[in-house]
Formats: sequence, structure tokens, C-alpha cells
Amino acid sequence: MRPTAPLILAATLTAAVGLTACGGGSGSDPDTVKVAYNRSTDNKIRFKDNHLAEVKKQFEKAHPGKKVKLIPIQAQDNDYATKVQQMMRSPKTAPDLVYEDTFRINSDIKAGYLRPLDDYLATWKSWDQFVDTAKAAAKAEDGKTYGVPDGTDTRGLWFNKEIFAKAGLPADWAPKNWDEVLDAARTIKKKVPGVIPLNVYTGKAPGETSVMQGFEMLLYGTGDAGAHPLYDPKAKKWVTGGKGFQDALTFLRTVYSEKLGPDISDALDPNVGTTVYSEWLPEGKLAIALDGSWLGQNWLKTGGKPWPEWSRTLGLAAMPTQHGQAPGKVSMSGGWTWAISAKSKNPDLAWKFIEQLQTKDNAVTWDVVDAQIAVRKDVARDPEYTSSMPGITFFTSLVTYTHYRPTTPVYPQVSTAIGEAMEAATTGDSSPEKAAASYDGQLKSIADGATVAAGRG
Repeated sequence: MRPTAPLILAATLTAAVGLTACGGGSGSDPDTVKVAYNRSTDNKIRFKDNHLAEVKKQFEKAHPGKKVKLIPIQAQDNDYATKVQQMMRSPKTAPDLVYEDTFRINSDIKAGYLRPLDDYLATWKSWDQFVDTAKAAAKAEDGKTYGVPDGTDTRGLWFNKEIFAKAGLPADWAPKNWDEVLDAARTIKKKVPGVIPLNVYTGKAPGETSVMQGFEMLLYGTGDAGAHPLYDPKAKKWVTGGKGFQDALTFLRTVYSEKLGPDISDALDPNVGTTVYSEWLPEGKLAIALDGSWLGQNWLKTGGKPWPEWSRTLGLAAMPTQHGQAPGKVSMSGGWTWAISAKSKNPDLAWKFIEQLQTKDNAVTWDVVDAQIAVRKDVARDPEYTSSMPGITFFTSLVTYTHYRPTTPVYPQVSTAIGEAMEAATTGDSSPEKAAASYDGQLKSIADGATVAAGRG
């Protein structure tokens, strides 16, 4: 999941006022499709806005008399989701089409906000190009599909080779376990004072950025290959905070208690993801970042922080499993989908806009400009995509080792509980064991005790 910064209230209010001013909501004009999406809180970044504006032009040219109204919502992910959910509750404010994070899609389906797309997909030839894992991410517990994914992502370790050279560490660094990651951070702290050795996202304020890119990158590296340390899909049970859960919290506690990470006040800032790519990495203030495949887009000429040297300055390494156990590497993947609001009165027009978004050329363009990992087989083979970004081959290779978050409706609540456990362990307010026990209590309340399984390592 891609990090964004906190809610910019004025922009969100502007979007809300714009909806009210339209008069009549999504069904008021049968010739207009209203498209709600999250706008980056970094005002220098408008990849999505520009892409959607171009597709809007194509659509209106291809469908004379039809219009597209783009509704940008400039907000941090959690606030964006809340705003869109509020909009989808009423036909008067519901957009026709909404950009939907896969980790929220089942909770929004359960709330009755989204419309199944199976009838459209049955006759759409392009659907065969999508990889099965991407299709599964948009499928609900009822077996129906509610979104069309437009890309995915993977995660690994970005490291500054110049800082590594000063610390006497290799330019081809490839840690084989957690201890080697921590040892490198300790060496940097000792030999290159003044820089942040290692950033691992943590705490409540950064939201899913912390949970997915921080905690779950650790948790899914604690078990054996094929293990399900968070949710057992066969048993349909959540796993309590066992040894692996506690070990992940212990890693975080080690990073911050030994001052191998940023100051805790900075780590718990909801803007920390923006700070990493806009300041700490390009300004040589951070040695190692556990982060996502998309960071490079920010440093292109068209990005929010142009940095021509980034592909030479930064190295890439896979995040290792805890002890180097098979398969040796770990990644998490997420992604976003285009979904049709259940209260849309223009669903057919909304579907036609999805088809326009997902022409082969538009799909390639989007994955390139937004540094997405392709979810379509034809896009993954396209030369424009394969040569689009330094590191794209590396991050695509991590798909082999990647994991996806549980897609159950209560996952967002579980994520919040994990964020609280992370923060308690990071700050030292609770030991990892006590933080895990507190998580267990919340988990039983969220998921109902009958759906909770014993924790395991």
C-alpha cells in the first residue's frame, strides 16, 4: 500500500463542496460519470491527476455527449477511505466510480457500498490478461468480483551505497537474516554518525503504511514457507499474537531502543512516508529504508523530488526472513482497484470508463508513470514497461516471495489493533509480550472469540 500524508482539510472540504454543488448526486446526469480518487498530499506529485485527465479526454472523444467529472480527494489513506465511505452512503453524493484499496474492499462490500462486476467481466476479453493473484485480491467472500486492479507493488530494502562505503559495508549488500540487517544498522550508527541507520515504519499515525510495510514485512518472515501467521484462510481464523508476532515487535523495539531508527517523534509522524522519499533518502540522511517498489517515481524529472543520481546512489536488497529459513526472502504486495458504487445510477457508463482506463496502452502508461508492478501479462511483457524504471526487474522478481493481506471485512480493524501494538512496543510503553497480549484482547473483540486461533511462530 502506498503511503500518503495526513488529511489536508481544505482540499477535502473543497471536494465535498464540489459534490454538493453538483446537485442531485451520481444519478442527476445520465451522461456524466463521476470518478472519486485519492490525490497525493504532496502538491508536487500529480501522476494520477494527469493520467486521469488524459483518459477523460480519450473517453469523451470516444463517447460523444458523455462527460467525466473527476473528484480528487486530497487525504491520507485512512481519511480518504472515510470520506469515500461517507459519499457512498447516499445516492445524492455517491460517485459512480471509486478508487478502492484492496485491503478495504471486503469491508466496503459488507457495508453495501460496492456493486459486483461479474456480468461485465464475463464479456470483457482483457480480463484474461490479469494474473490470478490480482483477480483474487478484488474477489469477495461471496465469490463475486468487485474491482478491477490497475497494478500492484512489492517491498524490499533500499540502501545508500555512499553511506555503506563510509561504513565499510559492501555495495552488493544482501542480508540473509534479521541479525545481518541490525548489524549493518549498528555499524552505520558507529561509523557514520549523524545519519539515520534504518527506517522501519511503525505506530498508529502512519496507518496501513506502518502495518503492511513495517510489521507484516517482519511477521511474514517469521514462519516457514507457506505459513499464515496473521490469518488462517482454511480455518477462517485469525491467529493470536504468538512467538512470531512477538518477535516482529521485538525487532521494532530493538531498532528504536538502540536508536538505530529515526527519532520516535518522527517515526510516529503520519507524514513520515513523505519525509523518507522527499528528504531523508535524497539528502543522504537515511542509510537503509524498508520500503516500496514505487519510490523511484518520486525522483524522476516529473516527480515531486527530482534526484538524477538516485539509481547510482541507492542499492536494492530483498528483506530476508528472520533466520534465513526458506524461502529466504519476504515481500508484501497490495494494490488498488477501480470499483463501481452500489448507489451509482450510471453503472454502465462507469464500466465503460474502466474499459478506457484499461486499454493496453493506458495500462502500460499507468504502470510506468506510477511505478506499479504490472498485474496484466501483456503489460509485463511490454518493452516500455520492462525498461521504464531502474530496479523494476528486481521488484518484479519479488512477486515470487510476496504475500497479500487478508481480504476479510474486519481486516481494517485488525490493522488498527496491530498499529497500536507496534506503537506500544516501539515507545517502550509495553513489552513486546504485553503488546501482543493487548492485541489478542482486541482481536477477540473484533473477530469474536470463536474465530481466533492460537498463535504460532
